[in-house]
Amino acid sequence: MSETYAKRLSAILLDAVTDKDPQMQEQVCGALCDFGESKPAEVLSACEEHLRLHEKLAHPYRTIILRAMEIVVSNHISELDKDTARAIILLASNEMTKVKELVSDWQQAASSVLVAVGRRFISSVMEELLSKFQPGLLPHPCTVHTLASLSVSNVFGVVPFLTSILSTMLPMLGAAKHDSMKVVFCCALQRFSESILEYLANLDQAPDPTVRKDAFASDIFGAYDILFHQWLQSGGAKLRLAVVEALGPMSHLLPSEKLEEQLPKLLPRVLAFYKKHTETVHVSKSLGQILEAAVSVGSRTLDIHLNSLLAALHAQICVPVESSSPLVMSNQKEVLRCFTVLACCSPDRLLAFLLPKLDTSNERTRVGTLQVLRHVINAAAAQMEVKKPVILSSMKLPLLDTNNKVKRAVVQVVSAMAHHGYLEQPGGKAMVEYIVQQCALPPEAEIQKLGADSEALAADSVRAISVSTLYLVSTTVDRMGEVLWPYLLEFLVPIRFTRALSPLCRSLVHLAQKRQEAGAHAPLIQYNGNVHLPSPYAITTRLLVEHCGPGRWWRPQLCLLQAVSSHPYVGDGRGAASLRLLNVLHQDIHPALGQRWVTAIPLLLEHLDEYSEETLSQKEWEEKLLVVREEEKTRVSLLWEQEEKTRFLRDSLAVVSDNTWVCHLTLEMCKQLPNYNGTPLEKNFLYKCVGTTLGAASSKVVRKHLRELLETARYQEEREHENRSESEANKVRSALILCYGHVAAGAPRELLLARVEADLFWNMSECFSTKVLGIKVETQDPALRLSLVQSVCMATQAICSSAHSSSFHLSRKAELVAQMVEFIRAEPPDSLKTPIWKKAMLACTYLVTLEPALEEQVQADLIHSCLHRVMAVLPEPEEGDSPQEVSAAPTVGGDPQELLLFQSLYLDTVQVLKDLLTSLLLWNMTPLGLQVMLEHLSPWIKSPRGHERVRAVGLSACLLQFFLQHLQISALVPFHNLGLLIGLFSPRCADLWPATRREAVSCIHSLLYLQLTCVGFSRDYQDDVAEQLLSLKDGLVHPDPAILFHTCHSIAQLIAKRLPPDQLINLLLTLFESLGDPDKNCSRAASVMINCLLKERGNMLQEKVPEIVSVLRSKLQETQEEHILQAAQHSVFALATHHCASVVSNLLGSPLPFDSHTCTLWRALALEPGLAAQVLGLLLEKISKDVLFEESQAFLLSSTPDRVATLLPLAATCALHEVASAPASGPAVLELYPQLFVALLLRVSCTVGVQPPRQLQAKERRSASSGLASRSLEPCSSAVDALQAVLVRGGNEDVVQCMELDGGWQLLRTSAGHEEGVTRLASAMAKFAGPRLPLVMKLLFTTQSSMYEVQRVTSTAFLAEPCPLSDQGPVLPGALGRVWWSARLCPQLLSSNVVNDLMLLESLLYNLMARQKDTSARVRRLVLHGLANITLGSPDKVQTHSPQLLTAMIGGLDDGDDPHSLVALEAMVGLARLMDLVDAWDLHAVLLHIAVRIRPFFDSERMELRSVSIGLFGHLNKACRGDCKDVFLEQVVGGLVPLLLHLRDPHAPVVTACRFALRMCGPNLECEELAAVFQRHLQEGHDLHFGEFLNTTCKHLMRHFPDLLGRLLSTSLFYYKSSWEDVRAAAPMLTGFLVLHMEAEQRPQVDLEQLLTALQLLLKDPALKVRLKAVKTLGRLVKFA
Repeated sequence: MSETYAKRLSAILLDAVTDKDPQMQEQVCGALCDFGESKPAEVLSACEEHLRLHEKLAHPYRTIILRAMEIVVSNHISELDKDTARAIILLASNEMTKVKELVSDWQQAASSVLVAVGRRFISSVMEELLSKFQPGLLPHPCTVHTLASLSVSNVFGVVPFLTSILSTMLPMLGAAKHDSMKVVFCCALQRFSESILEYLANLDQAPDPTVRKDAFASDIFGAYDILFHQWLQSGGAKLRLAVVEALGPMSHLLPSEKLEEQLPKLLPRVLAFYKKHTETVHVSKSLGQILEAAVSVGSRTLDIHLNSLLAALHAQICVPVESSSPLVMSNQKEVLRCFTVLACCSPDRLLAFLLPKLDTSNERTRVGTLQVLRHVINAAAAQMEVKKPVILSSMKLPLLDTNNKVKRAVVQVVSAMAHHGYLEQPGGKAMVEYIVQQCALPPEAEIQKLGADSEALAADSVRAISVSTLYLVSTTVDRMGEVLWPYLLEFLVPIRFTRALSPLCRSLVHLAQKRQEAGAHAPLIQYNGNVHLPSPYAITTRLLVEHCGPGRWWRPQLCLLQAVSSHPYVGDGRGAASLRLLNVLHQDIHPALGQRWVTAIPLLLEHLDEYSEETLSQKEWEEKLLVVREEEKTRVSLLWEQEEKTRFLRDSLAVVSDNTWVCHLTLEMCKQLPNYNGTPLEKNFLYKCVGTTLGAASSKVVRKHLRELLETARYQEEREHENRSESEANKVRSALILCYGHVAAGAPRELLLARVEADLFWNMSECFSTKVLGIKVETQDPALRLSLVQSVCMATQAICSSAHSSSFHLSRKAELVAQMVEFIRAEPPDSLKTPIWKKAMLACTYLVTLEPALEEQVQADLIHSCLHRVMAVLPEPEEGDSPQEVSAAPTVGGDPQELLLFQSLYLDTVQVLKDLLTSLLLWNMTPLGLQVMLEHLSPWIKSPRGHERVRAVGLSACLLQFFLQHLQISALVPFHNLGLLIGLFSPRCADLWPATRREAVSCIHSLLYLQLTCVGFSRDYQDDVAEQLLSLKDGLVHPDPAILFHTCHSIAQLIAKRLPPDQLINLLLTLFESLGDPDKNCSRAASVMINCLLKERGNMLQEKVPEIVSVLRSKLQETQEEHILQAAQHSVFALATHHCASVVSNLLGSPLPFDSHTCTLWRALALEPGLAAQVLGLLLEKISKDVLFEESQAFLLSSTPDRVATLLPLAATCALHEVASAPASGPAVLELYPQLFVALLLRVSCTVGVQPPRQLQAKERRSASSGLASRSLEPCSSAVDALQAVLVRGGNEDVVQCMELDGGWQLLRTSAGHEEGVTRLASAMAKFAGPRLPLVMKLLFTTQSSMYEVQRVTSTAFLAEPCPLSDQGPVLPGALGRVWWSARLCPQLLSSNVVNDLMLLESLLYNLMARQKDTSARVRRLVLHGLANITLGSPDKVQTHSPQLLTAMIGGLDDGDDPHSLVALEAMVGLARLMDLVDAWDLHAVLLHIAVRIRPFFDSERMELRSVSIGLFGHLNKACRGDCKDVFLEQVVGGLVPLLLHLRDPHAPVVTACRFALRMCGPNLECEELAAVFQRHLQEGHDLHFGEFLNTTCKHLMRHFPDLLGRLLSTSLFYYKSSWEDVRAAAPMLTGFLVLHMEAEQRPQVDLEQLLTALQLLLKDPALKVRLKAVKTLGRLVKFA
């Protein structure tokens, strides 16, 4: 490599360091390091020279260069020669000490270079450093820092120098004035001391094993004297901390006598730092080192300062530890290390200090003390051995602490004690009991005591730690077996340890199994007078039954008691643990239980494993534990019946067969009963256990215990009594009230009326109510309410049965009714569990018949309350009900007896309700009274719940029949509400529930007879029409919807025959309301009946048409249900068949834009083809004959007028769209297809950019200002929608779908995309609607010479597209391919009649040729597009016209009147299509001309021009293979670099075109390897790794075309200034790869100066990626030398 060029390249790289982007700086650093991998000496020399010559280079950039140097040196230290190393050492030393101020990054980088060199050239580095470390002169801080770093990185190399360094440094310490320098000296002394200690610890590996500690003692002590007596006294906080850090390792090097001498001063000073610094980890570390040094020399000074040491260290350990602070955690570890040192040397003093601290109530003090105690128990076990009793006795007060942090610490201490034999000492059992107590803690109790700042987590809770500790101690510490067994048994029975049962049982099972292994036949429990051990009976009871049931164990008042076997999953699975312990202890509980429990308990455990707390049946589990009663066997699974061994408790008692043992067990169970007073669920289970045991005991014992149980039963507990009132007082009051009722029922009627109000009702009220502080309060006891209702019912029934009841005036009637209504309302609304509804309504029924009459509001409240309760009750399914009825009817319970009771109660209640309603109707036996009563039932008749509808219609039928039977007509009375009532019941004839249908027909039947009765017919008159209704009931039962609705149609016909004319409109309006019925069947039935009535009586409704249409629109606004839409359509169609002109006129007058309801009505007009054709003709006439738009000047200064659509054609267009959208309009659309298509296409072209009418614009503005959403109406979109509808109805759905998928419709609506939309429409028509094109195109020929450009553009665009298609087509990439394929859409043939229509083809070509000179560039472009389309369907005609076609296309390339080059773009697209079809001779003549003309477009700013021109260049390459390829080679070479670089073009179509063009260029380069590379890497759809591809391409180019290097490089330099940064970044990549693969003989082709200059400019490029690539390319220019 020439020295000049190397310097230039190095200078460029090093100059690039000044780039401000950090990523660029790192890239330059990396480039230097990469350069250094091959030429380390040259790189280091260049860096050294650059730094030396550029003194003013800012230190951040100097830092980068020094970092690169450090990396190169570290990686190639073995390759450096002494001269280079010396130069680097001098440079780094100079850089490090150039400025006196501390610049950390820069000077640290230089120091690191020296350290790196010092790993091999330690002598040279030390020589340079020591030259700057002269006696009498204060050195640079970085010199001292570097010496310290060297001492750590090269211990064996530096320690031999330390004697001289220390002797030189010692005088300097006094000369240091600034704290920063002093800190450096302190750090150096710390590092030196640590290095010396490491050297001495590894003397066997040291080069000089004669080095001794004494050699450094005097200098270290001298330094110590200055640091301690001077700097520590007067320095700043940072310096003082640095001094303390240094004193730690230095203390190990002090002479023993000096250390002993200094300790009295040193220790207090170090301890004082705890009060002055928050981050004390360094103080604690240094203190630990000082203590270790003092202990190692046997210092006695520690005894003097021990108290202060312990106090300071204890204060540190009591600091709360934050998990997020690693420094605090580290400080804790260092403090504990200090305690370990003190424990080993002064255990007595340490415990004397610590143990009293346990008596304090301060949380932090106690927790910290326990922490230290645990640590010394573990770390100083030998010293603490004799202190065990003292330590145990000191734990008394901590055991009483309720703080959770203290508890956790105590548990940890106990765990340590267990591992070191403490619990075997006297007092150890208290520790065990403490652990068990913590195992019994409820988790919520812990959470409540934890503060907001507590660090305790769920996994670290006291209970969790205690449970794990108990189990680990039981299972892993062998010596604990004798301590824990049988001691843990004492904790089983006491209630306070309930929560600990699960861990206790697990530990006891493990201990028992170990003892069984040791002695298989010996009893596990040896009482031997131990009165504290629980008896076998207590153990059995405790493990079988405990309480607080699941779901309530967290409540504070119940948290003491837990479930064991009765609720097996509660408390960490206590049930399974208890059963396992029972199984282990069976020999000790009773010898006879062994064989039975060995088989039964595993089955119980297996059962628990199969279920979870959510899936286990509690009842079955209790039965499994106890016994299956004979009367309940049918309700238990077969497993319980067949397996005798599942009856655990009863079978256990039977196996024992010992009356004395059973009696003792019973006594124990009874003894524990009072413990369960607060938890009746568990007490209930214990009662069952007592009963089971009593069943196995003697009769005498049974009588005694039964008497005790009855006397001690707590009747106030819900679970201990059944069917009782709330209190004994209520029982008495209830009995008194019932007595009054029975008195009334049995009293003589002649005496009753006089006394009933004053005595009976008043006394009932007094007994029912109580007084609190003088205020009358009614009870809420349901039993007492039922008693009152029954008594009132008996009293009122007695009154009604009196002969004078009709004249009796009950003044308390309204009060009693209101009270009954209140009772009815108070009951649960959806269930019928008590007879209180029936009794209350029965009482009201009797009350209603009495005087005085109820007020209307009271009567309404009574009816509403009764209906609201009875109707909502969910029924039981009955035999014969429909599936809907069964699915809607949930069961009351599984007990058949309960089901029978419910059905009986329900039927009685409904009957009472009927009696009540008929009693109320009797007060107003008029049509108006009947209507009022039915209005109350109307919401239930229309209810969405089937059972409510069937009840309501049934009640209505009953009321109508009652009214008909009791109606007395003395004169003709008009029945004005007949239509309304028939309309109410008619839709119910199709109800989902068959019973409702039957009752609805009965209602209509009664109404028709009521009408006949009102107009004078006798009551016994039999009407043939009315009677036919009853015969139609059978059709209503049929499940077939067709039969059902046919029956409804027949019902409507019968109604039409008997309905008075004045009631017809009321009936229709009511039926219209029923269209929204929630029952879809009823809604459809209403529709059927409406259509029938309109058909039968529609001739009478001419004046009502506007009203009917208005109602239909309002119904459509309320809902969008499909069947309602159909009903409205049928209705408006029926009207239009009679009044078409009126309907169309009214609908056209609807506001624009049409709402969905108007649209629905428009579509109804297409239901019949004849009517649809008539409507379409009218609408087409209005579109074509009226003015399409008006021009107006919106603003005075506006240059162009605004086009505003006229209203009537716009409305007609919208209406046409709606009519054509109806499927039934197909025949009418086919009849008018050509006229509709052309007219709508022209309307689309004329409405592009046209604004809506002014009134619509004002409407939209008002909606926008009010914040209401309004659907805008755009004239062009409405025309497009209408055109789509016509195409669909004309059978051309494929055209619509193709346009939709291709985005053609959206383009058609916009000014910018309208032309493209027309061409896509023409293509779709050519593909899918070929037979219809001739007529359409002939109509369009007449518009080509229009004076309006938009019409010429539209017609030309359409005519240029639908040329016949063929299966073959050119392979075009990118945008070019999309343009071609968007025109062609799909490679499928048109129908043969279009393909063979040569006259049509010739006329098309003639018309297009004639428009080549059109003044509009858009038309000229479309002409070229159409001429190129000849290749799609008639390739055999191309050669015939090839000269004219090529001339036209080349003329398009030369079109100079198009500033945007769109004509040229179309010409290039057309040439690509023609390329494979024109005559070869004609093509070769113009090939070179075309290539030259398209070359400027390669770098056009427009993506389309780049992609199409590059794609055409690829086709030219493909076409020139053969005789002309030599002529064309120059063009290929010239285009190679642009094609390669545009592979990084930001636009994907250009990249695709480049891939295609390069694949086509490959064969013309006559290089098989390069062609193979292009084919392999540039396939469509494959990912391209550009760097790898470019590298391979450049390798083959340089191998096969070495002479092209200069040309390729110069061309690539042109793209260094490209406007696309990706291309600019690719250009230096190409340059770099070319240089990488060139040979030495190619160097003369390279203008190195020009190349370096260009790369230097790129280093200043604003794009980071460009600068990065330029740096990498510079790194490859090493080859030039």
